[in-house]
Formats: sequence, structure tokens, C-alpha cells
Amino acid sequence: MELSPDSIIIWQWQSIVLNATILYTWLMMAGLVLGAGWVTRRLSVEPPLSRAQNLLEVVVSTIRDQIQDIIADKVDHYLPFIGTLFLFISMSNLLGLVPGFHPPTGSLSTTAALATCVFFAVPIYGIAQQGVTGYFKHYLEPSPFMLPFHVMGELSRTLALAVRLFGNVMSGSTVVAILLSIVPLFVPVVMQLLELLIGQIQAYIFAVLTTVYIASALQAHEEKERSQNLRSSKGDSHLNTL
Repeated sequence: MELSPDSIIIWQWQSIVLNATILYTWLMMAGLVLGAGWVTRRLSVEPPLSRAQNLLEVVVSTIRDQIQDIIADKVDHYLPFIGTLFLFISMSNLLGLVPGFHPPTGSLSTTAALATCVFFAVPIYGIAQQGVTGYFKHYLEPSPFMLPFHVMGELSRTLALAVRLFGNVMSGSTVVAILLSIVPLFVPVVMQLLELLIGQIQAYIFAVLTTVYIASALQAHEEKERSQNLRSSKGDSHLNTL
């Protein structure tokens, strides 16, 4: 029994190795690109809409609404990144039910790569909103002595993202494989359905945590703007009183 698709070697030539993680990651990316291209090739704004377009609009609208609940401003700016993360993880876990398919999210290297994308995306969005000085200033607040703790916090939450997703996907696949070898068919089927549910929940949690991390990077700038607006309004009121 293979605990990780990293250990499944598909092809090897000298030091170049193609394992199941790389292969199925490529297949997932190609499938998402081709699927999106197929669904959007004939988009229409007037009924009747195709079933594929209806499904796509429901998925995109749901993701957008979830992001808007956390980040109220410029939702469409963050939708492509967060939506892509969710769809990749969700479809990877969903296709884990297909015999012979090894979800790339069952590999720590894949989940670490996804978490690394989030690690770099958070400061990128923060700098775009606040500027370099404005963003990195919060690492020194309320005291410069807090800098190491802020850095450790950034690294630890990235590690937590990777390990949480990997652990849940890998453990679910392992439990199903063990049950298939020792008990009749119906129990593993129930466990597979439970694994499917957990996989979708993990995709949702990963996307929500990513949104929360981005929102926290923008929060300082928004609070600064609110305080400036409040001081400005108080100044105007004082002048009007005079």
C-alpha cells in the first residue's frame, strides 16, 4: 500500500523521475484548463443557458459570495487566485474516487507548494494595497521586538496549511485501503463517501483560510483609512461649529 503518490514511479531516466504526483498534477491542471475552455467557449447572457454554464456560474458565484463575506472590497481582484486553489483541491479530492487515480493533494510536496503560493500571495496582495512600507510596517508593531514572532507566525501558518490538507487526504485514502483488505465491500464504500465529504470540506477550509490571511494583510490599511476619515470628519465638524 502506497502512502503517498510520490513513491509511485511512472517513468524514470537517470536522475529524471516522473512520479504519480507530478503526472496527476499535470492532468488536473490540463483538465481544469480544458474544462474551463469548453464551458466558456459559448457563453451567453440570454436564456436558454447551457447546463455547463449554469453549473459554472453557480460555482463562481458561490466562491465569490464566500470571499465577499470575508473581504468586502475588490472581491474580483482575489477571486481568480482563491477560486483556482479551491477548484484544484476540490477536483483532486473528488477524482480520488476514480480507481487508479492518486490525488496529488495526498502528497506533502503538492500541499506544501499550494501553501507556498499562499505564503507569497498574502504579502503581494498586501503590498499592492498598502505599499511596501505600509505592509511591512505591521511586522514592527506594537514593538520591533515582535518581528521574530510575526515571521514565525507567517511560517507556522504556512506549515499548518500544508500539513492539514496532506494529513486529511492521506489518512482518508489509507483508511479506505485498509478497510478494503479486511472487511466486506459496503463499509469501504461508506468510508469512501465520507472521505469525499472530508475532501470537499478541506478544499473549503483551505480557500477560506487563504481568504482570511489575505484579509488580515489588508486590515491594517483599511483601519488606517477609517481612522483618517474619522479624523477628517471630526475636523470638518469642528470647523462647521466655529
